[in-house]
Amino acid sequence: MAAEQERTLAVGVELTDRQRALPANPDADLDPAESLQELALLAESAGAIVLDRVTQARPALDPATLVGSGKIAEIRSRVEADSIDTVIFDHELTPTQLRNLERRLEVKVLDRTQLILDIFARRARTSEGQLQVELAQLNYLLPRLAGRGTQMSRLGGGIGTRGPGETQLETDRRRIGKRIAKLKAEIERVRATRGVQRSQRQAVPLSTVSLVGYTNAGKSTLFNRFTGAGVLADPKMFATLDPVVRQIRLPSQRRVLLSDTVGFIRNLPTTLVDAFRATLEEVTAAALLLHVVDVTSPTASEQTAHVMKVLGEIGAEGTKQILVLNKRDRLSDEKRNQHLPTLIHRILGETARQNATEAVLISAETGAGLGQLLEAIDKELLQDPVERQRFRLPLGEGRALHLLHDRAAIISKRYEEDCCEVVADVPQSIRNTLAQFAVEG
Repeated sequence: MAAEQERTLAVGVELTDRQRALPANPDADLDPAESLQELALLAESAGAIVLDRVTQARPALDPATLVGSGKIAEIRSRVEADSIDTVIFDHELTPTQLRNLERRLEVKVLDRTQLILDIFARRARTSEGQLQVELAQLNYLLPRLAGRGTQMSRLGGGIGTRGPGETQLETDRRRIGKRIAKLKAEIERVRATRGVQRSQRQAVPLSTVSLVGYTNAGKSTLFNRFTGAGVLADPKMFATLDPVVRQIRLPSQRRVLLSDTVGFIRNLPTTLVDAFRATLEEVTAAALLLHVVDVTSPTASEQTAHVMKVLGEIGAEGTKQILVLNKRDRLSDEKRNQHLPTLIHRILGETARQNATEAVLISAETGAGLGQLLEAIDKELLQDPVERQRFRLPLGEGRALHLLHDRAAIISKRYEEDCCEVVADVPQSIRNTLAQFAVEG
């Protein structure tokens, strides 16, 4: 029997005083209704059902309760009327605000960061992902221990527990501090292992192409379409956390490595960005980024800007990008048939061409436009460049002929009495390997 869904109420704040809003809310230009809609999607991804949404417009956040006393009374009445289990706020709450709200509302209270951390904890499958999520949770919890009430301040003693007179709060802080240090050491080992694996991959001339984009833009669907890897492609947010790397073949017959990583989101908690740095290094080490954008999203421009912001935070803002405009099958005929630069500007505005050298309109769901995207990747990758070359292979060199068929694009092939003459578009690495059989002309 399936567990009953948690009944939740989503609460947002619209800051009306821009000057005072900016430090507290870097997304002040984002429509509050759209922000609250995203919070509701996050809650549903965590397995909850959002029964209602409440927004308050005010000049500044209340330092004690985030929202005003009148709004708290309204929220409490809705909690009682709809048997709400949890109230979720679309802002990060201070320990004092969290404690005051739980006391006033008498139900569980979460903020946006806690909700995202919960989703990450549910979705992490590998030991690496679980380590990173636990580190982020503990980093979030540590400064909030003081807000957990008087039960955290019991005196006590005993062998193997804590020293005489040490409070429970101090004990918990010390225990969490030790656990954080251990997790950081384990993640550093993971990072070192990834570095070795990356070096081994780079020893073979295979470029890495990394998928990036806002969560739920369709990256995993595109990854599966290219590789057949069977990665979970779920409409819920943050369906993919753990990085997956697979080989794909380009039209030139070159092979490249394609990696799929966690999706980004506005106000992605700093604790998560820091904890997932080892995973996100797959992005920073890539030769090319495929920036996947959901062209049907009404906030596509804002989402694209937030992806660029996170790329800047992890040091990947200078990496070349191809703008992959996904979900073309859901566009109207009028938009789908528009001149591409016009469509891009209409959807993305001023964020359209940041670092993107090319743009391709595709549907990962149907496969439309994927051939054009592969050609664009082929053109953009400078590592292991392709040139046309003629080879004269002795008939006994079946291995060399197989290598050309496997890793190059054969233009022509002609058998003579004692050799096979092949003209092909060949990557530099294969030309080096078969240099003894290369001929001019």
